[in-house]
Amino acid sequence: MPITANNPNRKSWLAVAPESDFPIQNIPFGVFLTKDDVITIGTRIGDFAIDLGALQALNYFAGIELTDDMFMQDTLNDFISDGKKTWRLVRNRIADIFDENNPELRDNEEDKEQVIYHISDVEMQLPVQIGDYTDFYSSREHATNVGKMFRDPENALLPNWLHIPVGYHGRSSSIVPSGIPVHRPMGQTLPAGENTPLFGPSRTIDFELEMAFITTDANIMGENIPVHEAEDYIFGMVLLNDWSARDIQKWEYVPLGPFLAKNFATSISPWIVTMDALEPFRTKGPKQDPTPLPYLQQKGKHAFDINLSVEIKPENAESTMVCHSNFKYMYWSMSQQLAHHTSNGCRVNSGDMMGSGTISGPTPDSFGSMLELTWGGKNPIKLKDGTERKFINDNDTVIMKGFCKNADVRIGFGEVSSKLLPPFVRS
Repeated sequence: MPITANNPNRKSWLAVAPESDFPIQNIPFGVFLTKDDVITIGTRIGDFAIDLGALQALNYFAGIELTDDMFMQDTLNDFISDGKKTWRLVRNRIADIFDENNPELRDNEEDKEQVIYHISDVEMQLPVQIGDYTDFYSSREHATNVGKMFRDPENALLPNWLHIPVGYHGRSSSIVPSGIPVHRPMGQTLPAGENTPLFGPSRTIDFELEMAFITTDANIMGENIPVHEAEDYIFGMVLLNDWSARDIQKWEYVPLGPFLAKNFATSISPWIVTMDALEPFRTKGPKQDPTPLPYLQQKGKHAFDINLSVEIKPENAESTMVCHSNFKYMYWSMSQQLAHHTSNGCRVNSGDMMGSGTISGPTPDSFGSMLELTWGGKNPIKLKDGTERKFINDNDTVIMKGFCKNADVRIGFGEVSSKLLPPFVRS
């Protein structure tokens, strides 16, 4: 089935700024609360949020097999469960409805009143009920930098790293959408030169620039997903800030890896950009040497050219760009991550989220964490207001953005913006 929504010549009858992340060729999916306190599934074109529940009730999806309440729910899980054919049919239909040459909704003021909101009049929610969350560690540059800092610089990568997409199971209960503040966590740390740990606020809070993909129901327990089929089970992608408490992590990560240093908060952008929308931005990933085992081998273009950036904004001050990176730097592709994840028969469900791991590039300005950008705090970053940062201060806001752009179209993710608050105090 063709992806007619991607037609680069298509224009919408809704106004869209030239540099908008959300032209009619994007059509992401999300969940929002309307000004009438109704939660609905929606999409976005320009600065307009579109109520898909209202569109369905008004019969604009006639001919597409959907349950009566498909878009009148508070998560996208059921829609994602319907699979790739339904996603494409719905996205193509939305593109047709909002095409500048289609008068059906354009000229119906009564229907438009029920369907269209300005983005400033809605409150974005978590788009899916995330049952399980896995975070990978798939940037060779990031893994090498961390290995150089904490292990032998000559053997920065652990022996397994070039053979498997390394990952760990995270905590889905603390995943929040953009705009929800995050508290500095308490935890155990071992100060330099001490033998006994202390309990208190983490002193080295960091961001990790990541992306994540959202899955549909992929398999039954015991079944593996072949690498060449894996993309069929990926609905779309979001930006992800994997907040990290480096001092807590340093003390706890041996022998079992990340735990409380990671699970206190993970922030994601609220609009899921579909894999169909990202199709024009496929590119080749890094050369993999040694050649992966057969179940991870793939040919063709399985990376995506997504420009990424991070800004730090102190309270009442201008933001400073601290990092530029790109998703195409990832050594292990999403297909390989999902194939490996299910290679032992692990079940993957609708709404599960898989984080990429920190996305670092080959140059110092493309490193995806403060740990790398300041090299463990040795080289502080100077912000526009004259202050310096080794890590993230209380009341700083971390803003991550991402977009794809070619000669025809720009497709973006918006942003994930989160403020770090002091430790939570019970009243």
